[in-house]
Amino acid sequence: MIPRATYRLQFHKDFPFAAAEPLAPYLRDLGISHVYASPIAAARAGSTHGYDGIDPARINPELGGEEGFRRLAATLKAHGIGIVVDIVPNHLAVGGADNRWWLSVLERGAASPFARYFDIDWTSADVALRGKLLAPFLGVPLDEALRSGAIRLVRDAEGMALVAHDTHRFPIRPEDREALAELDDHTLARQFDAATPEGYTQLAKLHARQHYRLAWWRTAADRINWRRFFDITELAGLRVEDPEVFDAVHALPLRLYAEGLIDGVRVDHVDGLADPPGYGRRLRAALEEAGRHRPADANPGPPWLIVEKILGAGERLPVDWATDGTSGYDFMDQVSALQHAPAGAAPLTAHWQALSGRPGEFEAEETLARDQILDWAFPGQLEAAAGAFERLATLEGDHCDVTAGMLRRGIGTLLRAMRVYRSYGSAALADSPALRAARAVAQASAAPGEAFVLDLLCDWIEGRRSPYHSLRREAVQRFEQLSAPLSAKAVEDTAFYRYARLLSRTDVGFSADTFSLSPADFAARVAIRSGDHLHAMLTTATHDHKRGEDVRARLAVLSELPEAWIAASERWMDMPPGETLLPGDRYAILQTVVGAWPLDLDANEPAGLQAFAVRVIDWSRKAMREAKLRSFWAQPDEAYEAAGAEFIRALLAPGSDAAQDLAAFVRRIAPGGAVNAVAQAVLRSTLPGVPDLYQGCDLWDWSLVDPDNRRPVDYAARMPMARLGEGTPGWPDGRLKQAAIAEALHLRRADPALFAAGDFALLETAGARAGHLFAFARRHEGRTLLVAVPLHCATAVDADLRIDPDWWGDTAILAPDGARIPAHDAFAERPFLLRQG
Repeated sequence: MIPRATYRLQFHKDFPFAAAEPLAPYLRDLGISHVYASPIAAARAGSTHGYDGIDPARINPELGGEEGFRRLAATLKAHGIGIVVDIVPNHLAVGGADNRWWLSVLERGAASPFARYFDIDWTSADVALRGKLLAPFLGVPLDEALRSGAIRLVRDAEGMALVAHDTHRFPIRPEDREALAELDDHTLARQFDAATPEGYTQLAKLHARQHYRLAWWRTAADRINWRRFFDITELAGLRVEDPEVFDAVHALPLRLYAEGLIDGVRVDHVDGLADPPGYGRRLRAALEEAGRHRPADANPGPPWLIVEKILGAGERLPVDWATDGTSGYDFMDQVSALQHAPAGAAPLTAHWQALSGRPGEFEAEETLARDQILDWAFPGQLEAAAGAFERLATLEGDHCDVTAGMLRRGIGTLLRAMRVYRSYGSAALADSPALRAARAVAQASAAPGEAFVLDLLCDWIEGRRSPYHSLRREAVQRFEQLSAPLSAKAVEDTAFYRYARLLSRTDVGFSADTFSLSPADFAARVAIRSGDHLHAMLTTATHDHKRGEDVRARLAVLSELPEAWIAASERWMDMPPGETLLPGDRYAILQTVVGAWPLDLDANEPAGLQAFAVRVIDWSRKAMREAKLRSFWAQPDEAYEAAGAEFIRALLAPGSDAAQDLAAFVRRIAPGGAVNAVAQAVLRSTLPGVPDLYQGCDLWDWSLVDPDNRRPVDYAARMPMARLGEGTPGWPDGRLKQAAIAEALHLRRADPALFAAGDFALLETAGARAGHLFAFARRHEGRTLLVAVPLHCATAVDADLRIDPDWWGDTAILAPDGARIPAHDAFAERPFLLRQG
C-alpha cells in the first residue's frame, strides 16, 4: 500500500469526485499509483479546500457524497490506482449555523455531550466568562449589535436562536426556549425588539443567561477562552487526545480504510494537537486494527501514514511517532536550496538590505515577527499558559513566589527565541535541543533577575520535575499549542512576506536563512530522511505554497546572475506610481512578475497581460496584508493596496517599454529556469521517498499563493501524454517536463523494489564544472539506476535547453562501475540523465 507516486487533487463543488473519474487513464499512464485527495469530509458550503470541515463523520455531499466517492474509488481501482485522503483532526469550522457539535455546545454549554470535543476553558479567570464560551463573531461591539438589530431572536425549523448579522446562529438554552414557546411570532418579535427600551432590555437579559457571550471579533485575541486554529476564530480546536473525540473524528477514514477504499492518510497540521507523538502511535494502531477487516482484493501491506510537519533547521521527525514521514515540505526546501548558487547570497543580501532598510538576515526578521504576533494575535493564549504554570508553581512550595507576570515574561522570551514549531521536550525524555537553544538565546533578553524562570520553565517542559503530573501536562500543552501557531503566523504568514531577498527561498516549510546547499549537504539530508523515514512524501508544490514550483525554479536563476538582476530591477523600481510603495514591496512585486511570467505571454497582447496583472494584483494584496507593515487583514489600507495595483498595471501595460524589458529579461532566464524545473521534477521522482505531483504541475506551474494555486486545471491540454522516445517534445508548452516525469515514474513502476528499498549513494564528479552536477545511484540486488541533473548552468543554456558542450569542458560523472561519463554527453539531448544498469 505504500504508494509509488501520488497525484494531489483539490476537490470542491466545481471539481467533485465525478470530475476526477475521467482522469484515471491519464494518471495511470503518467505512472501514478495513488490519488492524494484533499479533505473529503463534510465542509462549509462552497468550500474550495475542505479544511473548514463541519462533520468529520460523513463525506461532503458537495463532492458527490459517499456514493460518488465509491464510484471514484472503483474507477481508479480499475486502472490500478488507490486513494490516500487528507484528514483534519485538529479543528472544525464554527460560527455560521452548520456545525451540529458546536451548536450543541452553544445551546447546552458544559453540559453538552460535545463540550469535551472542543478545547474550551469553562473556568476562565475572566469572571464574565465563568461557565461561558466567548463567541467573538460580531462585526461591532455587543451593545451596538444589540441596539442596531444586528442581533435578533428568531424561531426557525431548528428551534429558537439568537442570530447575528443574518449569518451566525446561536441557539438559546432549552429552559429559555421552553419559557418562550407559548408566545406567537408577533408577540415574540415585539417583546424582543431592541428598537424599544423594553425590547432591548429583554434581549440583553436573554443573551446574558446563555452559555455563551457574544462579542466583537476584535476582542478574540485578548479574551477568547477556547483554542482556535492559529488566530482564525471560525476554526475551533478539537481535543483528539480524548479517546471519545479521537473515535468520532476518525470514524470515517478508519471505515474507508477497513473497506479497502483508501490505503492511507495524510494528517493536517499535526503540531496543533495536544500530543502528536501519542496521536501518531494511536492512529497507526487504529489503522492496523481496521486493516484486519480489509477485503481480500484490497491493496496489501501496512497503511501509509504521513503528517504535515514543518521541520526547523536541523530538526528531524522522530521515528517513534510511528509515521512514514512528513508530507514533504522539508524536501521542497532542500531541493530548492540545492538549485540556488551560493555566490548569489552575498550580493543579493547586501542589495536587499540597502534597498529595503530591513534586516539582511532572516533571523532578525523572524524575531521581530514573533514578538509582534505574540502581542497582536495570542495575548489571551499567553495569559492562559502563564496562568497554568502559575498554578503549578503555587503548588510546588519552593516556587510559590514565582508570579504569573514572571512566567508570562519568561514564556514570551522563550517563544520569541524558538526556531521550531514545538519543543517536544516531554516527548524526548531528555534535553530538547530546540528548547535549550531557545533558552540560551532568551537568556540575553530575559527580564533582569528573572533568568532562573527560563530554567524553571525548561525543566517543567522537559518533564524533569514536579509531582503534579496532570497540572504540569496541562501547562506544557498550553505552551506547545501556543508555540506552534505562533511559529506559523510569525514565520510563514508574516516574516516570509517581509523578507524579499529572494522569494524562492521563502516558501512554506523553508529555512530562509539557508540560501543554498551543496550537493554533499543535500545528499546528507536525503540520507537522513531515508534512514528515518524511507517512505516519506517528496513534494515540490502544495495547496499551501506561496509560489509555484516552476516559479521558484526560475527565480533560483537570479542567484546565478545577481548583478544582472539587480541592474534590471533598478530600471523598474521607480516607475510611477511605484514610488508610493515601500521599496521592499516593489521589489517583491518585480520578483513575482519575473518569476510567474507565463512562457506564452506576449508583451504586446492586452488580454493576456491584463489577466496576468489581475493575478499579480490579487497576490500583492494578500502579500501586503500578510506582511503587516502597511496593510492588515484586520484593517486594510486600500489606498496603499491600490497603489500596488497601479504599479503592477504600469509594469504590464501592453507594448510599454517596461513590459518589453520585462519580457526580454524573462526570455533570458527562462531556459535556465526550465532546466531547474525539469531537474527538480526528476529528483523528486527518483530519490528515496514517495513522489507527489500537485494537480496541474505535470506541465509548467506558474501559480502564486492560494487561491491562485487552486485554479482549474486544463487536463485536456495534458493529453495525449508526451513521451521522450517519440521525438523530443517542445519545452515552452511544458511537455518536456511531463515526459521527464513520466519516464521517471515508469521506471518506478517497472522496478518498485529498487525505489522502495534501494540504496542511495552520491556519485563523485570531476572536472572544471564538477560543482555544477548532482549525480547519484540507486542500487538494489545487483540493479542500478544512475540519475544526474545539472546545477547552476543558466549562463550556458540556449533557447532549446541545450547546454554548451564547451562550457562543461572535461567535467564528468564517475559511475559506480568506474566508468567516466562526460557531462557534455550526458546532457547533450536533455537536461537530465536516467540510466539503468
